[in-house]
Amino acid sequence: VQLVESGGGLVQAGGSLRLTCTTSGTDDSFNAMGWYRQAPGKDREMVAGISVKGTTVYADPVKGRFAISRDNPENTVYLQMHSLTSADTAIYFCAAELDRGEYQYWGQGTQVTVSS
Repeated sequence: VQLVESGGGLVQAGGSLRLTCTTSGTDDSFNAMGWYRQAPGKDREMVAGISVKGTTVYADPVKGRFAISRDNPENTVYLQMHSLTSADTAIYFCAAELDRGEYQYWGQGTQVTVSS
């Protein structure tokens, strides 16, 4: 199973970006998909997650600004980000859980840089 993120880049504070995570290697729907991020010098943190039924969860810092969605037939997950600030600068990773009750597959990450 492979996960590939895209959509990162450089954006000004207050701007928006949409991240996409495409997957391959399985025809089964992932039970859960999500996004994590890691800023320089900090631990990786959960940003948002979504179940196969569409139940979502968000980290407090992104609530009301980010929206996670998924396309189940395509096993693709998206992260729409609005009102970006410098605190959102990080490498964003896609994660997926198939059958272990925890995220077991990870992408390589995509850099998001917000300039102030």
